[in-house]
Amino acid sequence: MQPQPTRDWQKSLAEGFNDLAQLCHYLHIKPEALNHPLKNAVFPLRVPLSFAECMEKGNPHDPLLLQILPVAEELVDYPGYTVDPVGDMDANAAIGIIHKYHGRALVITTGSCAINCRYCFRRNFPYAEVQLTKSRLHATLDYIRQHTELSEIILSGGDPLLLNDDRFGDLLQQLNTISHLQRIRIHSRIPVVLPERITPQLLQILSSSDKKIILVLHANHANELSDNVKHACTQLSQNSITLLNQAVLLRNVNDSVLALHALSEKLFDLGVMPYYLHLLDKATGTGHFEVTKPKALALYKQLQILLPGYLVPKLVSEQAGAAYKIPLS
Repeated sequence: MQPQPTRDWQKSLAEGFNDLAQLCHYLHIKPEALNHPLKNAVFPLRVPLSFAECMEKGNPHDPLLLQILPVAEELVDYPGYTVDPVGDMDANAAIGIIHKYHGRALVITTGSCAINCRYCFRRNFPYAEVQLTKSRLHATLDYIRQHTELSEIILSGGDPLLLNDDRFGDLLQQLNTISHLQRIRIHSRIPVVLPERITPQLLQILSSSDKKIILVLHANHANELSDNVKHACTQLSQNSITLLNQAVLLRNVNDSVLALHALSEKLFDLGVMPYYLHLLDKATGTGHFEVTKPKALALYKQLQILLPGYLVPKLVSEQAGAAYKIPLS
């Protein structure tokens, strides 16, 4: 697939799918062929056209479709699954700030995403109570200024790249004035699911930062990495943005050595280094995606055999209250 002519990213986002019948029609799939779809989910269907274009037409088991398809199994009460599986609320140090780890803190920039991933660990998160707003910006920045041990700020959400250029640029500019910060890390699925968001204006904002910018993408399957995504990654790399990827190990999506191998190879082809492979965070409504730890370790061992070490992401789990991500080996 050749890169498509640039579309206005906000228009493209607005024209995405939030109706299951329309998505099925687009994919040439009969709704009855799907696995118990949930039509009136509290966590709604949301998928940009750019991501839907990467799905295989006529395949109700497409690994990209399964990531965004609401299904009745989300209503099953799996033991050990909670609304806050990684302890974000306990680490809510200030409005808009989650401070879990030494030397770095996370800013909840927005509650909005371009896509609703069914396995999301923040799908039950009370964004309205804690996300960054214009009125809360002063307090958030004060917290960062006062904690001089912080060398890195992580912009997360929701998706920080859904902020418009003015708000996003102003936030970066304010962070650039804090002398003890060395890096700004951005966690975003946008370059993968809405690559047209990577505009010349956004690139200018990113490249003008005084701090080193690291952009952590989120792709789980090689089929997500279209030519449009490759173009976006190339533009980011050419503007001195370090690109990493984190993935989540998901049942029936990427829980095979072939899928994981292809993902790492395709990421490297795009100039993106595999960073993390997460075990599923046990958020309420996501239990049907779980891959057991023994299977994860077996897959990981095979991946280490097949790939050079620099293409093997770290297999980790996140535990509430822990001082770092827990590596598994």
